[in-house]
Amino acid sequence: MRKREIDHFLRKMLDFHENVSDLVVTVDRPFQVESDGQLMAVPMDVSIDSLTPFQTETFALNLLGGDRRNIEALLNEGSCDLSYHLAGKARFRVNVFSQRGYYSVVMRKLETRIPSIEDLKLPQIFKKIAAERNGIVFVTGATGSGKSTSLAAILNEVNDLRPVHIVTLEDPVEFVHHHRMSTFNQREMGTDFDSFSTGLRAALRQAPKIILVGEMRDRETVEIGLSAAETGHLVLTTLHTVDAGQTINRILGMFDTEEEKQIRIRLADSIRYVVCQRLLPQEGGGRVAAFEIMGNDIRVKEVILEGESEGKTLYEIIESNRAFGWCTFDDSILELFQEGLINQDTAMAFASKKAIMRRGIDRIKAARGEKVTDIEGLEIDRGYGSKTRVKK
Repeated sequence: MRKREIDHFLRKMLDFHENVSDLVVTVDRPFQVESDGQLMAVPMDVSIDSLTPFQTETFALNLLGGDRRNIEALLNEGSCDLSYHLAGKARFRVNVFSQRGYYSVVMRKLETRIPSIEDLKLPQIFKKIAAERNGIVFVTGATGSGKSTSLAAILNEVNDLRPVHIVTLEDPVEFVHHHRMSTFNQREMGTDFDSFSTGLRAALRQAPKIILVGEMRDRETVEIGLSAAETGHLVLTTLHTVDAGQTINRILGMFDTEEEKQIRIRLADSIRYVVCQRLLPQEGGGRVAAFEIMGNDIRVKEVILEGESEGKTLYEIIESNRAFGWCTFDDSILELFQEGLINQDTAMAFASKKAIMRRGIDRIKAARGEKVTDIEGLEIDRGYGSKTRVKK
């Protein structure tokens, strides 16, 4: 399998279905693509019903292209990340990894066009996030939930409005921003810097106003990121957490117990927004995003400093700040249900608090004039409790 053949297979996979997001190559399976969250086998010109270990290894090595750093990482750590460009077609974020002694490849297709906040139909509070001048913003969610796309939309908004220097630290570079109002320097891990912590430390000497950090993976990166936020930079970054509370706990968990109080103080002062994302299956096909969005006010600061307690949870604080554009996942999911973008089963499956979601769905269905219960034929027992007794 030569590079030309690899590119041919990639083109066939991309053209197989609309909305292809991922390409999967693994032993004992055919070539597969993921579209709207579903894996599908891709028929090729030659019959390949089950890839052999030799074929997947050859595929992987062609993508690596003799890059010594990535080959060493694959051999020593079991996986490596890289980018791949398919001329005239697409760019990919690639992960090559070993499993049961064989090599597998997952390729995430990167969009060439940078989406706007309007294109993605993101909440309007994203414009407020783009207007922030300092502090730290966390965009969180599972892998593949659209974190990088949302961050690209925020930077695209900045690029339209502000003449500032923006440094991005990515693994790999996903969206290539063109200079408009802003000036971009986009650095790729492995090519331009060795780790997020060293790249972030260097960024502080590169006079940026905004720093994008691909992921806060370790304590050192978090510490430097907080320092950058405290010294007047706006830091945008991601974490693999499911909600605002878990985001705070994940950061605190990176530090020793004796450091916790100081980190709580720094977090309370530095955090501007925590945005959590989930992708839900949409009615009629495709996927749609639901959000939990938390800003920072005196009550949030108090919870970060003291921890959550009865009557003082981040969920309750977010609910009480709906007027400011904050929302819980349940609020966001109910809105999607009301708009007909998702069905009731999806809403219940992804809800954070099932009872709240059930009441909200019943309220929406009642407003539409739909039935909210399947219980029928009940009658009032008019004789219950009366003094009249049936004589035998």
